[in-house]
Amino acid sequence: MSTSFKAADILLPKNADMEKWAVVACDQYTGQPDYWERVKSTVGEADSTLKLILPEVYLEESDVEQRISAIHSEMKRMLSENRFTEYKNSLIYLERTQSDGKIRAGLVGMIDLEDYDYRKGSTSPVRATEATVAERIPPRIKVRRGAPLELSHIMILIDDEQKTVIEPCEAIKDTSSPIYDFTLMENGGKVKGYILPQAQCERVFAALDKLGSPEAFEKRYSLSDTPVLLYAMGDGNHSLATAKEYYEELKRNNPGKDLSTHPARYALAEIVNLHSPALEFEAIHRIITEVDPQQLIAEMTEALGLSKQPAEQKFTFVLNDSEETWYIHKPTSQLTVGSVQEFLDGFIRRNGCKIDYIHGKDVVHNLSKQEQSVGILLPDMKKSELFPTVIKDGALPRKTFSMGHAEDKRFYIECRKITEE
Repeated sequence: MSTSFKAADILLPKNADMEKWAVVACDQYTGQPDYWERVKSTVGEADSTLKLILPEVYLEESDVEQRISAIHSEMKRMLSENRFTEYKNSLIYLERTQSDGKIRAGLVGMIDLEDYDYRKGSTSPVRATEATVAERIPPRIKVRRGAPLELSHIMILIDDEQKTVIEPCEAIKDTSSPIYDFTLMENGGKVKGYILPQAQCERVFAALDKLGSPEAFEKRYSLSDTPVLLYAMGDGNHSLATAKEYYEELKRNNPGKDLSTHPARYALAEIVNLHSPALEFEAIHRIITEVDPQQLIAEMTEALGLSKQPAEQKFTFVLNDSEETWYIHKPTSQLTVGSVQEFLDGFIRRNGCKIDYIHGKDVVHNLSKQEQSVGILLPDMKKSELFPTVIKDGALPRKTFSMGHAEDKRFYIECRKITEE
């Protein structure tokens, strides 16, 4: 099989309270430390992925090195105490009931990092969908370097309109019991997972091979002589980039050594069909703090030609919980988010203010009430635009879209060893 997505040796905790074990992706609620304090209180002394990850809300804390050391120690403790059950060479069929009641199906396995290149203009089978911020990788590598385990909030999209890969796996529910089935904390909905039998795994890989054939790819997008894009990043772009950089670091540090079978060559991931009715693309909004709002608005008006006269690109300022919509008459990108982000990058560099990326308009409104703060609401992107845009134009501007609300992001559940025995 030529697919970049493969079965993995998946670890799940033994005898854990799964509602305390699973926590949401580390890059969520970065502007809401109270969320993570509630999670810490909920988890208490129980085994939990909270103790195996570094929530990004703590990245700038003075004790970050001690936090990373504690993560590594907890991983080693759980392994030495045999706290996991290992499912060798397996795929997990997963059904996530979101906070809105919709069910999102996926497959958990591992992605081959040799087939992944996150740089803009990449022609690899696995590609980033948005610009990767190099500065965000080193802190994450510190967590991965020296860690015996990886946990994943990576979700990778396939463009399978005929629903040939993931959806047929639902039939397993008629003959198998789930290996986990529980409610997720903090309004995260529910999740259940099933180990796929070998015959189903072989069907999945055959369907992926067919979907990723050059003939099917070219017909799907009306292209010719174009490298196949089968896997496009949905969530966890920087986590996958970190796994890639760590693997490349291993190769640099071990010249001449054959690392083709090293577990760090792969990264645990879930693949999801772009055409899942539960999958919705939402804009990622901005909140700028430690800023003079009037200065930002004035400079942005001059740079982007903002006015009330309608134009193709528009966005909304939120100041003191009040909205005001403006149109861009001097765009610098094909997408509104690109024009806005390009300006903000320069403005923040010159003025030393801070930016955070927010899921949900209500959060932007609440944060805009703080002094020296201004929010920017951006328009949603159509998910049908994703693959054609990445194929033709390369990675989108960073933080262009989000797949659903923060509470519906992938929770950490499965683990995998990334060091050699």
